[in-house]
Amino acid sequence: MSGSSLKSPSLSSGGLTVAWKLAAVRSMLILTGALWIVAANAFASGCASRTVFVPEESPMRIGPRADVRVYHRVDGVWTLSQNAIRIPEGWYLVPPSYVKADP
Repeated sequence: MSGSSLKSPSLSSGGLTVAWKLAAVRSMLILTGALWIVAANAFASGCASRTVFVPEESPMRIGPRADVRVYHRVDGVWTLSQNAIRIPEGWYLVPPSYVKADP
C-alpha cells in the first residue's frame, strides 16, 4: 500500500466504546419506560376517584374508617384538633347553616 494507512473502523469514539454507548442508550430506554409506567399508574389511580357535589341542603353520613382532624370549642374558640380522631360510621355531617349560630 502507499503511504496512507487504512484504519479499521474504530470501536471508540470520543473515549467511549460502542458497548458503553449501547449500554447507556439501553439504560436510558429502561429509565424512560419506568417513568412512563409510574406516570401511567399515577394517572390511573387519580382517575379512580371521583368528586361528588353535595348541595348545602343535603347532610352527609360518615362512611367506614373516617379518621379526621376536627374543630372543637375551647373556651369559646374553634380549635383544630392536633390528632386525627375516628368518627363512628353512620354519624352525620351537616353544613354550618344546620347548626345554631355561635353565641
